[in-house]
Amino acid sequence: MLFRQFFDNTSSTYTYLIASGRGREALIIDPVKEYTQAYLDIVNQLDLRLVRAIDTHTHADHFTALGDLRDETNCITTMGEFTNADCVSEQVSEGDRIDVDGIRLEALYTPGHTDESFSFYWKQGDQRAVFTGDVLLIRGSGRTDFQGGDPHKSYDSIVNKLFRLPDETLVYPAHDYKGMLSSSIYEEKHYNPRLAGKSEAEYVQIMNDLNLPDPKLMDVAVPANLACGKLP
Repeated sequence: MLFRQFFDNTSSTYTYLIASGRGREALIIDPVKEYTQAYLDIVNQLDLRLVRAIDTHTHADHFTALGDLRDETNCITTMGEFTNADCVSEQVSEGDRIDVDGIRLEALYTPGHTDESFSFYWKQGDQRAVFTGDVLLIRGSGRTDFQGGDPHKSYDSIVNKLFRLPDETLVYPAHDYKGMLSSSIYEEKHYNPRLAGKSEAEYVQIMNDLNLPDPKLMDVAVPANLACGKLP
């Protein structure tokens, strides 16, 4: 399998490019608009054909590259069924499977950070990974105080859905702020300070007490991303 992880320093966003191998079809998860050319360059260098671009949710801290990538490659743009973005080509529901040249992702509805957040679970043989967007982060979790976020739903999505995946499942979030590239379900169960040994009530209290400022770009990024990254 071909796997590439990109990092946007401005928003601390991870983007994932996945394909079965060189010269094959590929998909990309949570692409950032400013890196569109970097994605296209590696797609061309590896002789890939980008057929799907996926956003795990409507991002508030950066502009998505979904629209630009679709314009350049004619790829299918994909989000969960509860998105308010009317520009996406395909909406997926809980349990739907995306198959790109042998790379199979299962859609998992994981609200909490936003009310339309989805995660995507990949397994092949003994290998497993889950792309969690902002719902579950490495030793943290996505804030729950805007875009229909809800700490109760966040806890339910993480503990009752993601934490029920096999312990060895690798966790690839959409953000990290401490230089960590990946984690695992086992690690987050046992060492995530917001979740390990915490009740739902304790988790909700932690999230309600964060008092974080709004993302700087939120007022322009959200409407732009509902249009697949097309700026006014």
